[in-house]
Amino acid sequence: MKKPLIILLLLFLASCSQEHQGTPYQWPVIDGFPKPQVPKDNPMTVEKVELGRHLFYEKQLSFNQKQSCAGCHQQDVAFGESIPVSIGSTGQYHRRNSQALVNVAYNKTLTWSHDGITSLEQQILLPMFGEDPIELGITGHENEILARFRQGKYPALFEQAFPGQAISYENIVKALASFVRSLISLNSPFDRYAYYGEDDAISASALKGMELFFSERFECHHCHGGFNFTQSTSHEKQLIDRRPFHNTGLYNSKAEQGYPKKDKGLAEITTLARDDGRFRAPTLRNIAKSAPYMHDGSVATLSEVLDIYAAGGRVIVQGAYQGDGRAHPEKSQFVRKFAMTAQEKADLLAFLHTLTDEAFLTNPNFAKPSNKDK
Repeated sequence: MKKPLIILLLLFLASCSQEHQGTPYQWPVIDGFPKPQVPKDNPMTVEKVELGRHLFYEKQLSFNQKQSCAGCHQQDVAFGESIPVSIGSTGQYHRRNSQALVNVAYNKTLTWSHDGITSLEQQILLPMFGEDPIELGITGHENEILARFRQGKYPALFEQAFPGQAISYENIVKALASFVRSLISLNSPFDRYAYYGEDDAISASALKGMELFFSERFECHHCHGGFNFTQSTSHEKQLIDRRPFHNTGLYNSKAEQGYPKKDKGLAEITTLARDDGRFRAPTLRNIAKSAPYMHDGSVATLSEVLDIYAAGGRVIVQGAYQGDGRAHPEKSQFVRKFAMTAQEKADLLAFLHTLTDEAFLTNPNFAKPSNKDK
């Protein structure tokens, strides 16, 4: 009678150890910084991160083999994209700007405006299997695409990352999530000044800009606070959801009664009028590299972004979305008109540029694998 129990126990222990097999991943974070939260069923390993890197750049993951995750998330622009809205593998336009993948491991919520998507494993399913818009277009081609990974370099990479397990979409998602979590950026001039004690790491102009950024007059820090410069932050020492969604007065269309009907933001999920035009405040790390800006890529430059906030919102004088965003009834209380001199604007821009981490933008561990990496 004891043997079946022993066998069951051994099988259970084997399954547990199998999930945790691999080389433990060492987070490249500053001493004293909290580590990101990681799902218990997808612990970080070096092997999973490496498999995820190959998959991230792999066009075979799209049904027509024309696009990879990296098509919309390019390293030199902070894993974002320098066009207003993304274009899927079929040429279909997305309605939103591709978000920069910077310190995503610390995000409390994912995507521009969905408070229910809180893990990368959830979010990654959208570009893979979503049909409106089509991005990678896997739906309807599941078996064909999966078969592509049973040849070439991938069987060995999967075996290293998931020993003894079948090549599956579950493990593809886990590997991709692991790679994206590894995209840590904490080596900007600001970091060297604030955390490494390099007093000359940023200019006098940038120091003045930093004071303005954290001032109650400009109020930037209310939506872009903390070490990751966003309210959407969660880690081992901070689990509270700060509801990081804000209406910034970008639209107030007379014809469409608020934000354009094609994208109402969080209101599409909650169906609440008070959430009209609310979108997640993105991190400002590497922000100088991730133009254009806002959820729909409708603002071309950082200078223009600052002008909109200084005005207390955007006024559109003609076209389908004509209206005064400053008067939107649900606009955030932190988006208020303030006076800004030309020198203050230059100082604030100088500070925002100190958040650019050149090492992150050129890190070979994040780059497309070469033939040597196969």
